[in-house]
Amino acid sequence: MKSTVEQLSPTRVKLSVEVPFEELEPDFARAYQSLAQQVRIPGFRPGKAPAKLIEARVGRDSVMAQVVNDALPAKYSAAVEETETKAIGQPDIDVADLEYGEPVNFTAEVDVRPDFDLPEYTALSVEVEPVKSDDDAVEEQLKALQQRFGTLVGVDRAVQDGDFVSIDMSATVDGKPVEEAATSGLSHEVGSGQLIDGLDEALIGLKTGEEKQFETKLVAGEHAGDDANVTVKINSVKERELPAADDDFAQMASEFDTIDELKADLAERVARSGRMQQAGEVRDAVLAKLIESVEIPLPEKVVDAEVEAQLEPIFHSLGHDDEQIAKLFEAQDTTREEFEKKARETAEESITRQLLLDAIADQQETEVSQDELTQQILFQAQQYGMAPQEFINQLQQAGQVGAVYADVRRGKALASVVNKVAVKDTAGTVVDTDEFFGEPANTEDAAE
Repeated sequence: MKSTVEQLSPTRVKLSVEVPFEELEPDFARAYQSLAQQVRIPGFRPGKAPAKLIEARVGRDSVMAQVVNDALPAKYSAAVEETETKAIGQPDIDVADLEYGEPVNFTAEVDVRPDFDLPEYTALSVEVEPVKSDDDAVEEQLKALQQRFGTLVGVDRAVQDGDFVSIDMSATVDGKPVEEAATSGLSHEVGSGQLIDGLDEALIGLKTGEEKQFETKLVAGEHAGDDANVTVKINSVKERELPAADDDFAQMASEFDTIDELKADLAERVARSGRMQQAGEVRDAVLAKLIESVEIPLPEKVVDAEVEAQLEPIFHSLGHDDEQIAKLFEAQDTTREEFEKKARETAEESITRQLLLDAIADQQETEVSQDELTQQILFQAQQYGMAPQEFINQLQQAGQVGAVYADVRRGKALASVVNKVAVKDTAGTVVDTDEFFGEPANTEDAAE
């Protein structure tokens, strides 16, 4: 097989491939074997008819077309490997006229990872916010722990922020009741914002037995996006009574004997959380600086495919109904044009990051161990609330194991260069990145 490459643009190539006819002999054998099981020829049992008789029955051209169609994916992959083409996305394949006994010629246009120069990492610098010693955060953690052991007590007063209420609700649109919006005995924490806009504000100040009307937009059901008049009535009001923050509470709520020990542990957790947050800011700042430092041409068809992958599930869920789609955008205070523009910007940002981190991973010779891949899969399974094996099966069926591998590799690639970038906080203090990004690598390696 002969393969040549023509560069059409920085992000697209054209492969020209010639496959000698004799290389297709195994494919012809499989095709005849398959057809023999399907074609019934008098005097021969299924699967036993000679190739010549099968050709006579279905036509040599049909057999040839099936052979080439079945062989193309493997031949295309071989050509990509042979020419070391960094293909991404799906190819556009064009097969020349087929003639039995003659070489098969086809071309494949495909997007490729573009070449671009990576910066010298040690020349880059970023700035992040310092980690704050936050006594208020420790108190918030302590209060959250107290709330876990708190009890709800009925009160005879007006509703306040943070109260727990039992409510009845009903709604009308253009004066007509909306059945799916009616509910009774619904429990709600005031101030949580978990239900509809305007509810928490309407509840504050009401007492048991009182009701109030307010205007809002419905967010679900047949009337999603419509303006509605909502009536809410208070059935009961309760507040959470917290246990005292003392040694007895520390022993009940933790492994510590005293409240001072518990507070010290909470302070360390808050400090570590602050350092983790700063590490995330460092990672994001370094990535942003890297993107700012390079020029990466984007493969247009890959961008188009990414945009389509974002939009199609949304439009499909609405049955591609223009009226329903328009209602959705109205509810989100946007237009279809603005939504699609934002989707394209998101796709371009995503692909830019992927191309950049893949290039860094190649440069740094980043590898992913089986254990690292397994740990990531287990983590994602937990996030989706799925059994690990079930999640693995779904990944395999969808052909997404490679995507998980690529994500892990990109994350490791970024971590490998963070320590080569100068990082300070806004107070001018050098930030030690070793805790979350490991020991600094040899900075000379990046230049090789």
